[in-house]
Amino acid sequence: MVNENQASTSSSAFSFISKGLQGVRDSADADLQLMRDRANSFKNLATSFDRELENFFNSASTSFSVPAIRSTPPPTEIDFVKRLQPKFSEFRRAYSSPNFSKKVLEKWSPRTRIRIDLSAIRNAIVSEVDDGDGTINFDRVRRRNMVKFREFWGEWKGEGGEEAQSARDWEPVRALKTRLKEFERRSSSAEIFGGFKKSEFVEKVKSSLKALCKEPEESKEVPPLDVTELLAYLVRQSGPILGVRRDICDKIVESLCSKRKSQLLLHSASAGESSVLGNDNINDELDLRIASVLQSTGHCYEGGFWKDHAKHDPSDGKRHVAIVTTASLPWLTGTAVNPLFRAAYLAQSAKQNVTLLVPWLCKSDQEIVYPNNLIFSSPEEQEIYIRNWLEERIGFKADFKISFYPGKFSKERRSIIPTGDTSQFISSKDADIAILEEPEHLNWYHHGRRWTDKFNHVVGIVHTNYLEYIKREKNGALQAFFVKHINNWVTRAYCHKVLRLSAATQDLPKSVVCNVHGVNPKFLKIGERVAAERELGQQAFSKGAYFLGKMVWAKGYKELIDLLARNKSDLYGFKLDVFGNGEDAHEVQSTAKRLDLNLNFQKGRDHADDSLHGYKVFINPSVSDVLCTATAEALAMGKFVVCADHPSNEFFRSFPNCLTYKTSEDFVAKVKEALANEPHPLTPEQRYNLSWEAATQRFINYSELERFLNNNEAGAKGSSRRNDGNIIKKSASLPSLTEMVDGGLAFAHYSLTGNEFLRLCTGAIPKTRDYDKQHCKDLNLLPPQVENPIYGW
Repeated sequence: MVNENQASTSSSAFSFISKGLQGVRDSADADLQLMRDRANSFKNLATSFDRELENFFNSASTSFSVPAIRSTPPPTEIDFVKRLQPKFSEFRRAYSSPNFSKKVLEKWSPRTRIRIDLSAIRNAIVSEVDDGDGTINFDRVRRRNMVKFREFWGEWKGEGGEEAQSARDWEPVRALKTRLKEFERRSSSAEIFGGFKKSEFVEKVKSSLKALCKEPEESKEVPPLDVTELLAYLVRQSGPILGVRRDICDKIVESLCSKRKSQLLLHSASAGESSVLGNDNINDELDLRIASVLQSTGHCYEGGFWKDHAKHDPSDGKRHVAIVTTASLPWLTGTAVNPLFRAAYLAQSAKQNVTLLVPWLCKSDQEIVYPNNLIFSSPEEQEIYIRNWLEERIGFKADFKISFYPGKFSKERRSIIPTGDTSQFISSKDADIAILEEPEHLNWYHHGRRWTDKFNHVVGIVHTNYLEYIKREKNGALQAFFVKHINNWVTRAYCHKVLRLSAATQDLPKSVVCNVHGVNPKFLKIGERVAAERELGQQAFSKGAYFLGKMVWAKGYKELIDLLARNKSDLYGFKLDVFGNGEDAHEVQSTAKRLDLNLNFQKGRDHADDSLHGYKVFINPSVSDVLCTATAEALAMGKFVVCADHPSNEFFRSFPNCLTYKTSEDFVAKVKEALANEPHPLTPEQRYNLSWEAATQRFINYSELERFLNNNEAGAKGSSRRNDGNIIKKSASLPSLTEMVDGGLAFAHYSLTGNEFLRLCTGAIPKTRDYDKQHCKDLNLLPPQVENPIYGW
């Protein structure tokens, strides 16, 4: 019984052990299969690495060339292979352990990473060996590379020989060692780095480095400024500030620079260089001389304290001209008519876009200013009237824009005063060139952005001799003194260039005298018709003398009545027809009637009216005009003109039909001469000089617009072309004391005109610093802010 129990127990134990061994065997087989899968995975990884390494070697052999690297005995054993090969004893202990599967899975888990340090390969392949002369010693490169290979990989050949070692190597490792031996054999030839020194890549690198380090071949030494040149520049800059006359400053500058100029010309001729001093203007020569010295030092002046650099850039190749005037049709005054013709003839050229900015008056002011009860309910309606009037006279369709700014009529000054900031009605994209018709008038109470800050070039055209008008008023001498200096102040602060129609106006800063006005083409056609009738033997003039002008004392009526009253006996039987309307009409007519003068007063008419064609003599004794438009129109129609010997008539003296007088006796003689003779027919040259085409060309020349309109690159403001073709930008190099002072004057003017009390003390219309609600309604404007920081200082 006991034996049976023992046998049963042994059988059960043997069965249990058998089942345990079978489980262990199955588990071991599974673990071995997992190990084989991991080995295959590593084999694939090594194969991929071998392929990438081969691609790298192939690309290196085609891109670079280096002297052959001598081969060294191949290493025989790889250190990291030893670390990867599992030892048999460790494997048996791990296999016999009951936790074999757990340990194998932990050791060969996918989370385990094989880390191979490739820094030695990198250091072996790429090492910088810099000799003292800046060249690479490739022999040293080869020796150091081979040493590092041996240090990293060890000896490949063991005691048992290469074959025995290869048998022990893992297959992926054998493939890797084979590729490395091939690389070492190829490195001993000139196949990889043979032509490195002559490769295109190296040549490009060399040329780039030479270009970076290359010194300018054409750099020339510019002689430094001497004491006389610095003194001359200081005299020229400080002259306007100290009140020294321009001609005196020019003479001092010329005397200081003449000796230095001769030395520079001699130096340039001996050195074979092109002289910077290429013109006869001593001011331009001095500017270019200083600019060339500053340019040679690399200095670039960016502007004064108040300079604004964000100005219009003509990217479309066309310039933009904004013409701002103080009057508008149907008020037939010079500042309404002449700017309108200027806009039309400037717009004829495709080189620039033109905008005419005219004042808009509310209905209450229109009733006072505009003749024949003309009232406009909207700016669009007035624009249609202006364009129709213009096209009837010029004979072509003028392509320019008309805009309006708010204005109010001053009865005391008998003129329109702008309200608010007039410059804001020209958009920033069109703010390029500004033409201010009557710049002093526009800026007396201007409280807004500085014109020269917003526009690249600002030209002022002086129409009116305000000092002459003011002297006729009460306390006129004192008022004229203040107005003279205010005019100097505002024109200097807000203009780059000022054109005076005649020398009758005050001498303003930055100004020149030039007649830039023409006559309506309609008057030239009348003159041509009169000349044709005279050639056919017909009588062109059937009437005597006349006078036409706005009926105010300052427009020549005082002088006319004085001359006729003083020479009543000498001009017995002389009859004069007078055409005009105005505020002083009643007083003028009463005075003429009281003095028993033979004057026939009639309502004002357009000078081109058919009823005026038959008159032969136009009499204009006015000395308050700057350039009388009616005088030019009478000459264009082929009439005689009797006028005073005055600077305002200087332009007309070259015409044979212009008869000037100096005394009252001379006046009588000229009137009789004109009545007794026939006018001379105008020559083609004389007709052209009176035309708007000629006036526009004179304006472009004298206002310095030609360099802006014709050449955007070399004609930029302040630049000049040397004889060698290079351009020197004076404005970008020369700091100007005058510009800094002008900016300070503009800032002071802005501060004063912002105070309502000071505005009223100087005669401004109340509440004209900003436009009112009626202007907002008429012009569709937003209400002005109480505090509007529009002046960008």
